[in-house]
Amino acid sequence: MRIAVTGSSGLIGTALVTALRDRGDDVVRLVRRPPREPGEVRWDPAAGTVDVEALGGVEAAVNLAGAGVGDRRWDDEYKRTILSSRVDSTRTLVKALSALDPLPRVLVSASAVGYYGDRGEEVLTEESGPGTGFLVDVVEAWEDAASPAVDAGIRVALARTGLVLSPGGGALGRLLPLARLGLAGPLGSGRQWWPWITLDDHVRALLHLIDQDGLSGPVNLGSPEPARNLDLTRALGRALHRPTLVPAPAFGLRLVLGEFAHEVLASQRMMPARLTASGFTFRHGTPDEAATWVVHGR
Repeated sequence: MRIAVTGSSGLIGTALVTALRDRGDDVVRLVRRPPREPGEVRWDPAAGTVDVEALGGVEAAVNLAGAGVGDRRWDDEYKRTILSSRVDSTRTLVKALSALDPLPRVLVSASAVGYYGDRGEEVLTEESGPGTGFLVDVVEAWEDAASPAVDAGIRVALARTGLVLSPGGGALGRLLPLARLGLAGPLGSGRQWWPWITLDDHVRALLHLIDQDGLSGPVNLGSPEPARNLDLTRALGRALHRPTLVPAPAFGLRLVLGEFAHEVLASQRMMPARLTASGFTFRHGTPDEAATWVVHGR
């Protein structure tokens, strides 16, 4: 299958491209720089331009482009970047895909657990409504930008992603080195629910969304066993044989992270109802299984 991928140089995109090629797919990587390798296509999401002709024959697309929400401290300018990087890239890709003949059969477009906001103990499925806050507004605009693809006749799956756990970055990128030194601990109270998923399961779930013709609309990509921040941190400590007793108090997180600290401390008890109902099975379904994979690769 010929599959276009945006955001292919990021943590998830790099792993996805490898998985697609390993199973024999022809991957077209959309890049902002001049193409240097076969299979690369130049695009400029901010300008809304892409080489549509070079996308001919694409049967599926995965849209992962967007500035990292935790890459730097939020200010008004970076908040605009977080929003525009997602909306502009999605609009540009959707316009190009909708102009192809024949049409691709599926677009898997990244979304986020941020749609639900801070919801405490509430169990969240794809049927749950949006919360309130900046990231909620971002996700709603992001998902809405994909809707013209539905109108054009393309199946669209919105991958509402939780915290992606990986040995090389993701949600544990800053915590793992501290945990190896025995200096990790709960963030804030530690009682907030974290909707996590390992990078391995996340990539497998994206492949599942590409292949399962009946899956469209929002699909939660998170473990069937969401964990409180404290429990996930303890599982990491057990895998490393290190204590996890050093807390990061909420006021300290706010000093360091600013407004983004609210998202770190938010509670989202998200369940992958539609993903599991479609037959997907997790390799790492519990915090201990995830921690063992992150630390030992198994």
